[in-house]
Amino acid sequence: MSDNHTNQHSGKAQAGEEMLAMVRETQDSLKAEINKVIVGQEEVVDQILIAIFSRGHAMLVGVPGLAKTLLISTIAQAMDLKFSRIQFTPDLMPSDITGTEVIEEDKATGHRSLRFVKGPVFGNVVLADEINRTPPKTQAAMLEAMQERQVTIGGEQHTLPSPFFVLATQNPLEQEGTYPLPEAQLDRFMLQVMVGYPSEQEELEVMRRSSTKGEVEVSRIVNAQQIEQVQRIIQHAPVSDHVLRYALRLARSTRAHESEQVPEIVRDYIAWGAGPRASEALIQGAKAHALLIGSGIVGIDSVRAVAHPVLRHRILTNFNAQADQITPDMIVDQLLSEVSQDSMSKADKSLTQRAIRS
Repeated sequence: MSDNHTNQHSGKAQAGEEMLAMVRETQDSLKAEINKVIVGQEEVVDQILIAIFSRGHAMLVGVPGLAKTLLISTIAQAMDLKFSRIQFTPDLMPSDITGTEVIEEDKATGHRSLRFVKGPVFGNVVLADEINRTPPKTQAAMLEAMQERQVTIGGEQHTLPSPFFVLATQNPLEQEGTYPLPEAQLDRFMLQVMVGYPSEQEELEVMRRSSTKGEVEVSRIVNAQQIEQVQRIIQHAPVSDHVLRYALRLARSTRAHESEQVPEIVRDYIAWGAGPRASEALIQGAKAHALLIGSGIVGIDSVRAVAHPVLRHRILTNFNAQADQITPDMIVDQLLSEVSQDSMSKADKSLTQRAIRS
């Protein structure tokens, strides 16, 4: 009985190590292909892969010329998946994204019928380029597809392919002629990834590569089944209760009216904090982070590693923050230094002590 139990435990451990190795190998192979085209931006690539393997969507924010579009299309090339690009413009209609019904006539019988022509959202990897350049009605059609993973045309539901993820880009500089996404719609994105300028050495390498002729061939090394397998592994990865509690405290600490114990920076500078979707995203992102770095143990460090991309777009700052030039990232920095990492917060301990006394 004891030997059987030991063998079962050993078998589970070996299976766990094999799954962990498979996740790590998938990531390493993808990054090797991406690095053939993209110089640097390792943190950006890591965050995009975390979103993909967590079945989430990501928003890339950066000034023009930082290869955001090239990065997304390269990731799509490295995956054996259907890639669609939607260039968002002020005159884009919802049907241009979701698809439309057309009348088709059978020449033999003269019978007419409606046929649904799928729009570009029916891809596995959908690049929503400059999503803030289109009116709210069209944005909503895109974001509904992201949330429901289906579209409804003429009362009929059409399921989107699996895997399905949207990688959107947004230019933070040009505000004229843009339609900024409301906070409720931004919340649909699991991560907001900030794309910064390359280092001097990286920019020099970009110049070297662009001055040499010839297209770089990116191999398709990961298929839909492999990606879905990694997604399932991450989805079912165990998380201890104290890590769940820490992620919850971190998300709830952004809400100024949640309790008297919120940090001072929150009361002073936040108009509206992160909702429950942020707590879920912190845990899903932490799971992916832990498995992709190879540890397999989802700890508080993994939650902290994804805190900025998960929370920055879910925090609505007030006028005082704008006047004092306080950014959401600065607020997240402060929260990471102030929110307790203990398995039990002060409030939890207080409740427990009261229960014991009673």
